[in-house]
Amino acid sequence: MTALDLMIRARYPLIYLVSPEEEPADAVLAQVAKRTDPPRKLLIWDLVRGWQDNGEDRGSVMAALGRVMRSAPSEDTLFVLRDLHFVLRNASSDKNAPVIRELKNLSRELKRSRKILLILSHTLEIPSDLAEEMTVVDIPLPSSEEISRLIQLYVAPEKLKLTPLAYEQLVKACQGLSRERIRRVLARALAAKQEVNEADIDLVLEEKKQAIRQTGILEFFTARETLKSVGGLDNLKAWVRVRQEAFTEEARRYGLPNPKGVLLVGIQGTGKSLSAKTIANEWRLPLLRLDAGRLFAGIVGESESRVRQMIQLSEAMAPCVLWIDEIDKAFGNIASGADGDSGTSRRVFGSLITWMQEKTSPVFIVATANNVPLLPPELLRKGRFDEIFFLNLPTEAERKEIFRVHLQRLRPSRLREFDLGVLAAQSENFSGAEIEQAIVDAMYNAFGGSSGEGRRDFTQADILQAIAETVPLASIARDQIENLKCWAAQAGARTASQDVKVLQEMKQCFLPS
Repeated sequence: MTALDLMIRARYPLIYLVSPEEEPADAVLAQVAKRTDPPRKLLIWDLVRGWQDNGEDRGSVMAALGRVMRSAPSEDTLFVLRDLHFVLRNASSDKNAPVIRELKNLSRELKRSRKILLILSHTLEIPSDLAEEMTVVDIPLPSSEEISRLIQLYVAPEKLKLTPLAYEQLVKACQGLSRERIRRVLARALAAKQEVNEADIDLVLEEKKQAIRQTGILEFFTARETLKSVGGLDNLKAWVRVRQEAFTEEARRYGLPNPKGVLLVGIQGTGKSLSAKTIANEWRLPLLRLDAGRLFAGIVGESESRVRQMIQLSEAMAPCVLWIDEIDKAFGNIASGADGDSGTSRRVFGSLITWMQEKTSPVFIVATANNVPLLPPELLRKGRFDEIFFLNLPTEAERKEIFRVHLQRLRPSRLREFDLGVLAAQSENFSGAEIEQAIVDAMYNAFGGSSGEGRRDFTQADILQAIAETVPLASIARDQIENLKCWAAQAGARTASQDVKVLQEMKQCFLPS
């Protein structure tokens, strides 16, 4: 609110307010209007009801702008136009061109008056014609302090049946929700049992999943995988364990900066996605998955708006883990200059890496990539990530551990019937995902009675048969793996595994051929 008040005092002529909720934005504007003596006048217009003081100029943006133009220059007024994004989005159409022209005219004239024109919308749409004239202000989702005040406002003290720890968990669960969603979920709890207790934290998390799903950009994951679910990758596991308490208040008092993130590179099936889920669960943080391809939209300007929405939602939910899956597929064409989308990819990428470099909110980014040499070098610059890990194909010892993890989960009582050493030796060059699939194939063959014996439980022989029938990806992608090793060596990446052989092979990349 202070920043907005300063802009108005400095006579910024055109201000674009982005807010997912109208009522809080209206409240902020009302408070800003009262900050002067005498108070500024506040007039709000929308397409259906016109100006709120007289109902005039319904259905006409040009008529509404006409009132702003005709009002006296000395009139200390905040003129607010709602939902103008649909006009700005189609700025080049013949129908909307006069609106853009009049906004440019007003921008010049309002500098010499006490009038301010504000555009209020849930999404940002600024045509290039107005980029220099317009100033953008975000009205964020509620902070943890405001959420605490809202809970106390909506729930009477005697109906708040929570321990101090559970209350803190409820506040954290509400982060990332709008004020209206918080009100609704608390009202639902009160209607159901006339109190709010620890069980309602799960209700809030379900509401959060709904809110995130509706954005169409992020997915909310409930991560259940622990470090015990991951076979091998001992270096990565140790790195994660050391930072397990990095987002606590104790870490802040100690002076530790928030970890920024990691980039996990390797061929498909080596455990990159599993590692992202494991980090979130191990650190007890919410996990948001971003498919970077969803940031791109067909309408000009909408992609940039989606990036802003993603950043705002991630920061509202912080501390959290943001998992950017297969980042190379979204931005791998930028380095070659072959994006072919009028620069949209480059602008989206620029916004993303700027935020990654400068963010102060505790959003830990886990980015995964299969074909990392395609990525722009700016992404790999120091400060974007704390560490880059190379996930190679598992060693024989790691394959043994991966078989143990899956068989322990599927047949814990029969684990001793399987010779893990034999299975590991026979599955050379298999990825973790291919080992899991070999076990699944063995189960299908036994369940379906493929050997003519009828339905039975699967055995080691079934797994060995599935291994023999599988052509691992490494046999096809041998060159890609070798290129990744050399790239990892030259980029200073760490190996996720304690694999001496891989370290030696990576060192060979620096030797003259």
